[in-house]
Amino acid sequence: MSTAVLAAALDGLRLEGAIFLRGECTEAWAYESPTGEMMAGVLRPGRERLVYFHIVASGRCWVSVDGGEPHWAERGDVVVLPYGHQHRMGGADPATCVDVLQLMAPPPWTEFPVVRHGSGGERTDVICGYLDVDDPLFQPELAALPPIFVVRPTGAAAPWVESSLRYVLEATEGGDGDSQVLTRLPAIVLAEVLRLHLPTTPAADRGWMAALRDPVLAPALGELHRAPERKWTVADLAAAANVSRSVLDDRFRHLLGRSPIRYLTDWRMHVAEDLLATTDLGVQAIARRVGYDAEEAFSRAFKRAHGVAPSQWRLSRAGAPGGR
Repeated sequence: MSTAVLAAALDGLRLEGAIFLRGECTEAWAYESPTGEMMAGVLRPGRERLVYFHIVASGRCWVSVDGGEPHWAERGDVVVLPYGHQHRMGGADPATCVDVLQLMAPPPWTEFPVVRHGSGGERTDVICGYLDVDDPLFQPELAALPPIFVVRPTGAAAPWVESSLRYVLEATEGGDGDSQVLTRLPAIVLAEVLRLHLPTTPAADRGWMAALRDPVLAPALGELHRAPERKWTVADLAAAANVSRSVLDDRFRHLLGRSPIRYLTDWRMHVAEDLLATTDLGVQAIARRVGYDAEEAFSRAFKRAHGVAPSQWRLSRAGAPGGR
């Protein structure tokens, strides 16, 4: 995605939110969040859905949604749930998953909630926040983003996030949550996380964000994003958008600089990157998740896109500083 398009898109987002919870968890531990709708009603009365994120201040943990694969995150990582899904979190050791509401006073909260849970082993600290935002980027029906993704701030963002984490931990120690940083930090964090995450999406200069607002491309993209594993044809996508194949192809090439099937391949590689980087799924399982019946065919496509095979790419990520 071009820098100019991305900057303009993010500058147009209206973000309001707050840090609303801090977790102090020790191995072994696991808990399940309330439903997204319930939390939205508590945190932002009148809203049905919010964007949630978790910043790992120390330790290591996993997060999963809808019974899917756990995505791993460690100190400094930001886990984003763009559509506000109910989710589970846990540590490295096996543990029984409990309802997080059993670990805290019932809402409304008169002081900043701090969840303390676990069996006394190695500790993980997590800072939880939410954002209220109206934009096609966060509409579940378009599935522009995966239901969960993990971003590691790099470059100048890394020390900034680190210092912000320390500030929040100090500001919320003992249940004190009055600092203005608790309401200003979420918008800044999410904007920075999106600046790091969105350039990896398969977009061209004319703009992926514009495509999400396009009446022809939006429904087609929603179908592709929700089910990249399907054996899509241009005719299938044209039917979803209620246009002819030629009109659909023209819109893809005009706004995204590529054909529908090329975009599908690029999106599959984007999804595969995320699964390789943040889950323990094998290459064959990932191949099936992104629409390849044979691991060999997936590996060839991945190597064409990245220059190395999926297993090598995963190893290079794991061997990098701070990699998994």
